[in-house]
Amino acid sequence: MAGYIEDRWYKKGPDGKRNIPTERHGKGKRYKVAGIPGVRARSFPDKQKGAAEAWLAKAQADSHRGEFVDPRDGNILLRDYVDQHWWPSRTGDPRTLETVSRRVRNQIVPFLGAVPLRQIKPETLRVWLKDLDGLIAPGTAVVVWGYLKNILDCAVDDERIPKNPCKARTVKAPTRPDVKARAWSRERVAAVRQELPGLYRILVDIGVGAGLRHGEALGLADDDVDVTAGVIHVRRQIRMVEGKLVFSLPKGNKTRVVPMPLHLAARIAEHKAAYPPREVTLPWTDPRPPMTKLEERERAPQTHRLLVTNTQGAPVRANMWNHNHWKRALAAAGVIPPPAKKKRNGKGYELLYGPAPEHGFHCLRHTFASVLLDSRENPVAVSKWLGHADAAITLKVYGHFMPEADGRGRQAMDAWLSTDDGSSTRSPGAPQDSETAAAGPVPLPGDEARLPDSEEFKMGPDLQEGAA
Repeated sequence: MAGYIEDRWYKKGPDGKRNIPTERHGKGKRYKVAGIPGVRARSFPDKQKGAAEAWLAKAQADSHRGEFVDPRDGNILLRDYVDQHWWPSRTGDPRTLETVSRRVRNQIVPFLGAVPLRQIKPETLRVWLKDLDGLIAPGTAVVVWGYLKNILDCAVDDERIPKNPCKARTVKAPTRPDVKARAWSRERVAAVRQELPGLYRILVDIGVGAGLRHGEALGLADDDVDVTAGVIHVRRQIRMVEGKLVFSLPKGNKTRVVPMPLHLAARIAEHKAAYPPREVTLPWTDPRPPMTKLEERERAPQTHRLLVTNTQGAPVRANMWNHNHWKRALAAAGVIPPPAKKKRNGKGYELLYGPAPEHGFHCLRHTFASVLLDSRENPVAVSKWLGHADAAITLKVYGHFMPEADGRGRQAMDAWLSTDDGSSTRSPGAPQDSETAAAGPVPLPGDEARLPDSEEFKMGPDLQEGAA
């Protein structure tokens, strides 16, 4: 088998024995292991021939199986591996990349960046997870854990470490808390809407009446509203990339069509009469200067007549709108506490609102879903209108909005199990003859309709927008 150990301090004499000192005698490491295809030579100090032989045997076996990993490649610090190897290979949506970069450099590199890859052990990860606990939300911890796992998976594929410590049985990965979406009451929607400036009230109508996300509502154009067909075309959103606003496809890169209630159509018509749509031009997807002809075509600016712009006719920045208008309306409606006042340097006072992730614009989307599902609308249709990848996501997030079963399935099964001679395995509460069955389903205890503006739908913990 290929591979050998060279003694660099002694060479063979006339008697065939290795007992003649070489010019390197006493200098540097004595034993050199070399000759294994695809494996760099490695040296060992004097009196460590046994270690050299053990390493040679292992390297030969691993090389034969195609599993050799040189431990010296794992000496690179995690931060250097991320900067020099992992991050340069990332591709995808620029906004997503911006989020990934921020999470990695804020939650991973400060804690593990100075540790060599090969020294990141399960114990290291257990300590890191404990340090993160309380610093970031559980949902964010799940995302950050995924990024670290991918970094170390790449290190394994690059043959820098033999295995990923994230997969150790003793390391408990963070889990996303089971938090149910909560809808707003009709009174709360009306109260918050009333506290917004007139040109922004239509955003509430669009959110609760069509289930659009915040960026989608801000990117809605005049020609996206088809009054004749009674639908809204969700074709784009406005979002921030590297500090600049851009148009892009809705979340999941999918457009969709949402039915438009007559009440919403009337509200949109009133808004357009008071605040005519304004033309806005923004880059498409990526604000960075194009480097190729393809990027030039893909990032070419688009112009749309938006239903909602700011007082200067410019596109609305969601983060500034949330602070200056949304939170102000929430406080005025009694949803969140009043703001604190912080004195600025000779420029008056600045209103500081506390964090309110459970009272974001997404609550209107939750309310939209709750009204439809509570009215027994088809969950598959609701999923399509919300823009979810499939109905399973809708049921997971909003399934608790659906009414309790009314017994029709039980009765159908009883009828199916009935024998030809009229005997049956009916349950005690099922109809006993065709006349009873024709009268309709037997109501079950607790089957009263749940209204979206009842106490059950008062505000509670919200889901982050990324989840739905």
